[in-house]
Amino acid sequence: MKVDLKQVEETCKELYIRALKVLPPDVKQGFARLDAAETSPLAKKVLGTMIKNISVAEATDNLTCQDTGVPIYNVTIGRSVAVDGVDLEAAIVRGCARATAEHPLRSSVVHPITRVNDHTSCGIRIPAIHVTFSDRPEELTIQMIPKGSGSENNSWLRMAVPAEGVDAIKTFVVDCVLDAGGKTCPPTIVGVGVGGSADLCVSLAKLAAIRPLGTRCEDPEGAKLEQDLTGAVNQLGVGPQGLGGDSTAFAVHVELAATHITMNPVAVNMQCHAARRASATFTPQGVTYGF
Repeated sequence: MKVDLKQVEETCKELYIRALKVLPPDVKQGFARLDAAETSPLAKKVLGTMIKNISVAEATDNLTCQDTGVPIYNVTIGRSVAVDGVDLEAAIVRGCARATAEHPLRSSVVHPITRVNDHTSCGIRIPAIHVTFSDRPEELTIQMIPKGSGSENNSWLRMAVPAEGVDAIKTFVVDCVLDAGGKTCPPTIVGVGVGGSADLCVSLAKLAAIRPLGTRCEDPEGAKLEQDLTGAVNQLGVGPQGLGGDSTAFAVHVELAATHITMNPVAVNMQCHAARRASATFTPQGVTYGF
């Protein structure tokens, strides 16, 4: 399958806009689940306000949050897909810039030293573009994540000592959630990476944070850790917007990688309650949008 790069550009523009305006169904279901189980009257009122905000934004074709985030595009290339990588990257960048230029989106991207904003949502190595591969023969998938600073500013890495065991992982995650408090606009999705190298561990935490609600870690030990941590985090009393209650997190997600015998990296990356994402899948039959 040969990829039409003009179509990629147009789609990447559309994905940015979709991600900012329409929350995935699993996140809305997560809100309904938390609202039904919340025991604090104040927290229940806050959740109701957040749910209404999402509904009004979608009904009026507005952004669910003013923070357009750092744009991230995750690309998965199937086995029989023919595409020039350099041209593909350029098409994604053009689409990202057009989304900001052609729609009333605030560019949140600046030069890290001068703080100059080109008002394109693009810059040095931004949008972040991550490429993986799949065995699906004629399929190219592009997922767009606008990662807001409220959640991204609350990111951590600890090079844990293996002898400390699983308890060190649990303590670190709980401490991170407490440290974040209401700054991440909870309820959150808490992404946890365990293992690998320092850079891989942080990447795993972000992959965990953007996983759809209702999914589980493929490794049974990771899935058990997810369950234990979700229960622990929602007993902390942080609550929606940090105002107290049971609804601190939709879930804790864990992703694992093998690591060195003398280290055990642990990273945490969070998604705020507006856990935004949008995706498009290219096949010989055309483009299908999803989340």
